Amino acid sequence: MGMSAYGQILSSDAQRFDPDSIRQDFSNQPYFGLYKDNYFIIGPPIGQRPTRSNTNVKFQISVASRLTNATLPGGTYLYLFYSQKCFWNVLEESLPMTDLNFNPGIGLTKPLFVKNRYIGKLSLILEHESNGRDSIWSRSWNKLSVAGNIIIDPNLMVSAKVWLPIVDGENNKDILKYCGIFQASIQATTNNRKFTGAVTFVKRKDWKFNYNTIVELAYRWTTKSNTYLFLQYYNGYGEGLLDYKVFKSQLRVGIVFRPQLFSDF
Repeated sequence: MGMSAYGQILSSDAQRFDPDSIRQDFSNQPYFGLYKDNYFIIGPPIGQRPTRSNTNVKFQISVASRLTNATLPGGTYLYLFYSQKCFWNVLEESLPMTDLNFNPGIGLTKPLFVKNRYIGKLSLILEHESNGRDSIWSRSWNKLSVAGNIIIDPNLMVSAKVWLPIVDGENNKDILKYCGIFQASIQATTNNRKFTGAVTFVKRKDWKFNYNTIVELAYRWTTKSNTYLFLQYYNGYGEGLLDYKVFKSQLRVGIVFRPQLFSDF
């Protein structure tokens, strides 16, 4: 199977960084692929007694679609992005979905090559995020983001994302104090491509040494699939928009469908 620009599923490791194969894949017809990780996980808080209200499901759906048939100026490609994240209290009697976050965006992506070797990609994205609610529960903001993913070697990849925020939500004017102003990630994979570990730091707005932390571990039982057993630990603020001011320390496990080359965070 070839690699979509964001699905990134390759038929063999020999093809992973071949520039001709990657240029051809980027130049294929519009194609839906994975953007961020797509997962379904459940788990309790850390440091608190687990209850039906604080042990919940978190799931995310995230896709990207190329909108142009031809390469744009600068060797870029135009994409439509969409991510949706939900927090679902499945242990409570009415199974309420307590927070649903929508994150559409549109942006340009440029594959990067050095000495005829594919080393990553650079993206410029205009994105919106909101919870689709009204009154005092409404949360929304917009970002012009610059994101980069770089391959250090076949087993180590780093990424960073910084954004110019446009905060239009009346009830979340201070969102940068909690959801941050930039983020950085590092991802390591074993030689057999079965184990992957990643750490993401999201810097909150001020001069203090404070950040939200996401630690993820994934195990793929067969290299013929991009389905993994998945563990995610979230520590900090801003995990969901509704309670972005509430500190969370949550450990969840489940399954994830993820790109095999990059996971966008």
